[in-house]
Amino acid sequence: MVAVDVVSFVAEAGRIFGLLGPNGAGKSTTIGCISGLVVPTAGHVRVMGQDVARSGPQARRSLGVVPQELAVYEEVSATENLSYWGSLHGLRGAESKRAVAEALELSGLADRATEPVKRFSGGMKRRLNFACGIVHRPRVLLLDEPTVGVDPQSRVRLLELVRRQARDGACVLYTTHYMEEAENLCDRLGVIDRGRLIASGTLEELRGLVGERDLLRLAGRFDPEKARAAAAGLDGAEVVQAEPDSLTLALPGASRKLPAVFEALSAAGAEVRETTLTRPSLESLFIKLTGRELRE
Repeated sequence: MVAVDVVSFVAEAGRIFGLLGPNGAGKSTTIGCISGLVVPTAGHVRVMGQDVARSGPQARRSLGVVPQELAVYEEVSATENLSYWGSLHGLRGAESKRAVAEALELSGLADRATEPVKRFSGGMKRRLNFACGIVHRPRVLLLDEPTVGVDPQSRVRLLELVRRQARDGACVLYTTHYMEEAENLCDRLGVIDRGRLIASGTLEELRGLVGERDLLRLAGRFDPEKARAAAAGLDGAEVVQAEPDSLTLALPGASRKLPAVFEALSAAGAEVRETTLTRPSLESLFIKLTGRELRE
């Protein structure tokens, strides 16, 4: 089984590049290939000009990784966790102490620095997990769904930490399946599904792929071929998906055209039981490109 296939993009210093896709789309595998934890069977990965496969140690010197699973030791303190991870990147003595103190301050954990991590809340552990990935001030930061399962307050702090890394000049690669995070955080986005990069660009460029058309999702009973033929007679309509129990249309001004839609489908023998209307967004782009919702 191929986990990632034909995924190609360039992420830049001082910018946040988002990989947006549902669980199982290939985001974590992509992060694994970039970090050197997964060896790709084909293709090349370069970090700061260094080929990850051929020059792994040199490429990894520039990297910071915040994995989806917590990579902290709960029996020791936050300071000890940060000192350990910093030492793996060559931090020693006074330099290590300064870096650890800065990471604790940035993550809002300075007042809990000497407590065992097992006493921390889930959100605090997530923040420490993030701090361990930035303690050595990496030039390239890989973030694999860093806000999964955190409380709203910790989420806000984590997202501000991400923005600060980019402001300070780091190249940030951010994976998420949260649509609102992608829209509010990322300078550029790649939409990934079933291991393939199906669209990429700025938020404005991606929204332009949808145009000004709304997405109209209908649930009920349909003959797919007859439904497609009926939709073809509607001004500006595009059939995104046609199944026996659902029909999705991209349609400009859909709210004004609902009577015409229902009339055309009824004449084609369809039975509409539920209607959902979505304005142009990343969510509607994902549905248009894949025929399914991001969370499915």
